[in-house]
Amino acid sequence: MWLFAVIGMVFAMVVLGGVTRLTHSGLSMVEWKPLTGWLPPLNETEWQAAFGQYRQFPEYAAFNPGMTLSGFKAIFLLEYTHRLWGRLIGTAFLLPGLYFLFRGWLSRRLAAKLLLAFVLGAAQGGLGWYMVKSGLIKHPDVSQYRLTAHLGLALAILGYMSWLALGLLKPEPDPERIQQPGHLWGAAIALAGLITVTALSGGFVAGLDAGFVYNTFPLMDGRLIPDGLFSLHPLWRNFFEDIATVQFVHRSLAETVLLAVGVFWIGALGKRLAPRTRLAVNVLGLAAAIQVGLGISTLVLVVPLPLAAGHQASAVVLFFASLWVAHRLRPSRE
Repeated sequence: MWLFAVIGMVFAMVVLGGVTRLTHSGLSMVEWKPLTGWLPPLNETEWQAAFGQYRQFPEYAAFNPGMTLSGFKAIFLLEYTHRLWGRLIGTAFLLPGLYFLFRGWLSRRLAAKLLLAFVLGAAQGGLGWYMVKSGLIKHPDVSQYRLTAHLGLALAILGYMSWLALGLLKPEPDPERIQQPGHLWGAAIALAGLITVTALSGGFVAGLDAGFVYNTFPLMDGRLIPDGLFSLHPLWRNFFEDIATVQFVHRSLAETVLLAVGVFWIGALGKRLAPRTRLAVNVLGLAAAIQVGLGISTLVLVVPLPLAAGHQASAVVLFFASLWVAHRLRPSRE
């Protein structure tokens, strides 16, 4: 239950990070103080000093010229909450973990796995600052590569901790798993991989603000396959730097996920599954449908904040659902 609580906090962190990105709040804090930055400015002098630091960087001139101190406080406090929440996650993980360790409730193997989770969390904080630094330059926007790496590590932490927690909750597979065809397990792993790749492609969409163009569906600029794809050289750059290609790839992957999950769901209907395994499969199907619906709505309505945040949250739910299904279908160790 402790691990699932921390997983919930990490989930909230991902959603909060998306809101921070969508509101252009992430570059409002121009310093990183991982050990001492627990408190925000506490008086007018400190607020003016923080605002003065912000005005020295290009984002102020590019996006917020003439911003008042009150407006700065709004974006600062959002980014501050994002960073504070990260510290609280670390605290919520470390202190109970140490308590369980000193009480002798953790085996050496489990303690080593938990230590790895803590190291990954600490690395995520450093990677977050590395991402922010890329926006404190002439082009006041963070690198889409660093943004996607930040998202990818968040998914890795969520996936690792979820698999660990699910394993503690249910150490052994369902007995009937032995009678199930092996392709069902393999298909579940493939689905989880496809969903992960699709989520990462969404990181590049966000990093390039690609959701603000081609705001029709299913057509892009009146075509199923728009003009101008793969216009950059070398070819690989298009998948990460060309707005049209990045959005087209993300759309195509999302449609593939929906189709693949649908086929998997239909295929699983005829199999003898434990009730919770069937529940996990049904949750996966529902999550995929909701995620694609939110994605289309976010696109055609030109990225309203509530829908965009919901789309990111739903992506994490879909990712977790795919892991839950894979974990329920895992083969026996024997």
